[in-house]
Amino acid sequence: MTSAASVGGGERLRLFLALRLPEPWLDAIASWQARAFAGRDVRVVPRAHLHVTLVFLGSRPAGEAPAIVDRLRSAAAAAREVRLEPDRYREGRGAAMLTFHDVGGAGAALAAAAGRDEERPWLPHVTVARYRERPKLREEFPDTIRTHVLVPSDAAAYLSRLRPSGAEYEVLASAPLKGHI
Repeated sequence: MTSAASVGGGERLRLFLALRLPEPWLDAIASWQARAFAGRDVRVVPRAHLHVTLVFLGSRPAGEAPAIVDRLRSAAAAAREVRLEPDRYREGRGAAMLTFHDVGGAGAALAAAAGRDEERPWLPHVTVARYRERPKLREEFPDTIRTHVLVPSDAAAYLSRLRPSGAEYEVLASAPLKGHI
């Protein structure tokens, strides 16, 4: 873990594991967000916080963080190439997202190996905005990336701190995915 991850062992941390997005994807999504949500009553997810969640771990004792990072690194090293095809724009309860199809199931397998144990199927998505009332956009997936397959090069363990302005994320550690080392 990095020095940024140095916290007391008795402290509780709000943690999640996620796939990080390549720079061109971050640029394309941020540009689309600026157009799609202009003038709307939404809180746009900042470019630096865009990711595909593998597993939300919630509040955990800080002393568990090293084992969580080790499990993520082991899972990433053994993972097959994750390929995510753009699916659609979707508005859920409180959040707007871009969803993906997990080609070949490597993303779901990585999520399971990293610690995801939910019964419902893994839904690869990037949360792009949060709101109290749905904006009811008639948006499609951003044209600039609709025909591209997302192949993330790494996964990361994130610390999430809740603030009045929204969550702030800090990368505790990252792990290259097999084939991207």
